[in-house]
Amino acid sequence: MPALSCRDRLEQALARIADPHGEGARACLTVYADRARAAADAADTRAARGQSLGPLDGAIVSIKDLFDVAGEATRAGSKILAEEAAPAAADATVVQRLKDAGAVIIAKTNMTEFAFSGIGANPHFGTPGNPRDRARVPGGSSSGAGVAVADGMCDIAIGTDTGGSVRIPAALCGLVGFKPSRQRIPTAGAFPLSYTLDSIGPIANSVDDCAKADAVMAGERFAPLEPLALDGLSFGIDEGLPLDRLDDTVAAAFVAAVARLDRAGVHVSRETLPLFDDMAAVNAKGGISPPESCAIHRDRIKRRAADFDPNVLARIERGCAVTQQDYAWMIQERSRLVTAMAARLSALDALVMPTTAIVAPTIAEVADEKVFAARNAAVLRNTSIVNFFDLCAISLPLPATAGAMPTGLMLIARNGQDRRLLRIAAATMALFKP
Repeated sequence: MPALSCRDRLEQALARIADPHGEGARACLTVYADRARAAADAADTRAARGQSLGPLDGAIVSIKDLFDVAGEATRAGSKILAEEAAPAAADATVVQRLKDAGAVIIAKTNMTEFAFSGIGANPHFGTPGNPRDRARVPGGSSSGAGVAVADGMCDIAIGTDTGGSVRIPAALCGLVGFKPSRQRIPTAGAFPLSYTLDSIGPIANSVDDCAKADAVMAGERFAPLEPLALDGLSFGIDEGLPLDRLDDTVAAAFVAAVARLDRAGVHVSRETLPLFDDMAAVNAKGGISPPESCAIHRDRIKRRAADFDPNVLARIERGCAVTQQDYAWMIQERSRLVTAMAARLSALDALVMPTTAIVAPTIAEVADEKVFAARNAAVLRNTSIVNFFDLCAISLPLPATAGAMPTGLMLIARNGQDRRLLRIAAATMALFKP
């Protein structure tokens, strides 16, 4: 059977978005049907001529609601910005690079308001249901991104990751999510959460698709991804914070994954990382994202506090209470700890840990603000380590028993080791295939 054309695949994706029984209305806030059809037809024309613009030519891609698209207001999941924001003057840098590479931009995907939680709930535009259980959250903040990929609305979804917002929905929805070294991909034209910690990454069904999207967005030449032999590699596991209070499903899946790595010849060492305690001491002063977010939203809060998601507002307002002296100390101390962690990890090929401590909670349970806060902390705890220490990381879906919710395995490497980490991830994914 001949392969489907890009236009045919696009029409199938658009049909899934439009399905009244599906999650399209909650996952995709803007649908670019006409523009996508024109881009798909152009991709098919190039293919017929034997031409290609690169590894994403003809790939169907969604973008998170916080990326600028010329002529449109950038909502960032907020009804305030939907009403007040001026149209963007130009596409975000990554959006322009995706278009130049022949990607077919199908939609803007839903998200936590202002990207400030790992749960993925949005009271303004609805919360898309988890693809494994629609009564559960998809994870966030790139919530619509995870659902769009899992439900076949796109091949690849582009999100942002400030504390785990690509890797969390990937883990909770059974997908691959890659957080690159922060400096590799420009954030120009992406509505900010934290100028210090924001990064941009893809969610997809495979490591290879993540690698392709990453290369395009970074402005790098893509070379086919060759899995790195696992036999003889050194992976470290910190048995403290990352393994604390795992739920039963996550714990069982992680133990089984480590056993597979061991059988594949990976040297798995038990590590002690006091630097995690140092990170906790910095965050005890209020953390870096909250005060930076306060600076971004201070005027908006004064004018329209009642129109914020209450859970998001509470986190931003805590940042407003951080003093300038404490913020300056946190920035300086983090810089010291980033250098120390890079040195500490120099003898390891990767750190390995569960992506999240729990599986996806139900939408009903996180309606309670206290429960929301606890679940949010549980999904963000491990992923936020990576952003704090300025590392790169990938979440891989772990095999699940019948009826179990998805869980993720996170591989972490030093800043700048992105390509090598992707090669390790490709080999690791092969271990988990049936």
